[in-house]
Amino acid sequence: MASEQNPLGLLGIEFTEFATPDLDFMHQVFIDFGFSKLKKSKTKDISYYKQNDINFLLNNQVRGFSADFAKTHGPAICSMGWRVEDAQFAFEGAVARGAKPAADDNKDHPYPAIYGIGDSLIYFIDLFGSENNIYQNDFVDLEEPVITQEKGFIEVDHLTNNVYKGTMDHWANFYKDIFGFTEVRYFDIKGAQTALISYALRSPDGSFCIPINEGKGSDKNQIDEYLREYDGPGVQHLAFRSRDIVASLDAMEGSSIKTLDIIPEYYDTIFEKLPQVTEDREKIKHHQILVDGDEEGYLLQIFTKNLFGPIFIEIIQRKNNQGFGEGNFTALFQSIERDQQRRGVL
Repeated sequence: MASEQNPLGLLGIEFTEFATPDLDFMHQVFIDFGFSKLKKSKTKDISYYKQNDINFLLNNQVRGFSADFAKTHGPAICSMGWRVEDAQFAFEGAVARGAKPAADDNKDHPYPAIYGIGDSLIYFIDLFGSENNIYQNDFVDLEEPVITQEKGFIEVDHLTNNVYKGTMDHWANFYKDIFGFTEVRYFDIKGAQTALISYALRSPDGSFCIPINEGKGSDKNQIDEYLREYDGPGVQHLAFRSRDIVASLDAMEGSSIKTLDIIPEYYDTIFEKLPQVTEDREKIKHHQILVDGDEEGYLLQIFTKNLFGPIFIEIIQRKNNQGFGEGNFTALFQSIERDQQRRGVL
């Protein structure tokens, strides 16, 4: 139910929509991640991919909102659908709380929507679940679906926004004031040559988080690099929660998906710090998985290299730990800086 803490009745993420000039590559990445291509829109050139509770739309319209978005940004997350109890109620409530409504002629879907980060769209979806959902109503089955063995990814854990210096509070307040997000973490992260600050917010229903990143100091940092390549603020990465990260990575080995390399010294001490880790330690080292936690639990995480323009994917497995891998920030930053050096940014 909508409440003072959850004014729009937010219930989670229903879909993420991608637009890209390179459809074949993005399709292959989805397949390599274990998504099946099942349906297409009844009225538009939009395909539907699914794995457990993660739904993707791949928009290939040559005109309209998503086509214009891709012309500006290149491969991009142009919109998301967020689950709510009542879509019209949520839309009207969001506009009353200061959100900018999206006109019908500037949307690719028939659901009420507002403008979000970087003028992407947030659609309000009140038909979801197995019985009565938008994919049954507005999509048709493909004659030749692409059925893929799932790779153990069960839901979107969080999605991270990159914003211009000085605008973090603006975007934090957007999520807080309109949806009722609450602050859960604040980070000030330094690498060898670059730095950033990050502000993590949790949705009022507790189902997902949005960290917001802002570059600090030199504009060679990863956030400002993203903003230059993407031509504006937007979603930097999605995190897929895996039920078994080692099995997920085993299943993806040899595919198009490449992950960041971690310095070998990282593993000299990590299992002394976190002796409770039960997963195969040699496999963790082989896949270069990062480990973080405390006496109550731990998490395992890994980051791909940039996949769609400057957008990448994080894979995370949680064992009684709701953090973001704070203990890994230094190792991760060093890894990103090494990748920036290889690409000539640093």
